Amino acid sequence: MPPSGLELVYLENRDRLVRFLRARGAGDVAEDLVHDLWLTVSTRSEGPIANPVAYLHRAADRLMIDRYRSRSQAEKREQAWEKDREGENFMMPTPEREVGARQEAERVVAVLNALGDRKAGIFRRVRIDGVAQRTVAEEFGVSLSTVEADLREAARALITLKDAFQ
Repeated sequence: MPPSGLELVYLENRDRLVRFLRARGAGDVAEDLVHDLWLTVSTRSEGPIANPVAYLHRAADRLMIDRYRSRSQAEKREQAWEKDREGENFMMPTPEREVGARQEAERVVAVLNALGDRKAGIFRRVRIDGVAQRTVAEEFGVSLSTVEADLREAARALITLKDAFQ
C-alpha cells in the first residue's frame, strides 16, 4: 500500500528535515534524529494535522533540543564527578564499601523481582532504560494506568527498602 497522510509528508520532506537539523546544529546526529522523529510521529493517534510540514519541523526541533539538554546534563554530571574526584570529597571505595554496595544492589534486585516479572520489567524499562511509559505500556500489552500503578508500587517497595537501610 502506498504511503499516505503524515507518512507521505514525512517521506517527501525527509531530506529537508535532515538539512534543517544540520543547519540548527545537529551535525552528524541529524539522520538519527530524523529516524527518531519518524518513530515518534508514526505512533501518534490524534486526528489530522493542519500543517504537517510545520508539525514535522517543530517535532524535529524538539527532539534536537531534548538531545542537547540530555547531553548537557550528562556533561555537567561528568564534570561534577571529575571535580569531586580531584577534590577532597572523593574517597576511593574500600573493599568493605564495595561489598556493602553489592549487597545493597542485590537487595534492590530481590525487591524488584519479588514484585513479579511484569512490575519489575516495567520499572526497569521506564526508570533504568528511560523508555516512555506509553511505549512500555504497548510493549507489555497493558494500559498506561497499569504502568503508572506498577511504577508506584515499585517505588513504594524501594522506599521501604531504603528506610530499612537507614
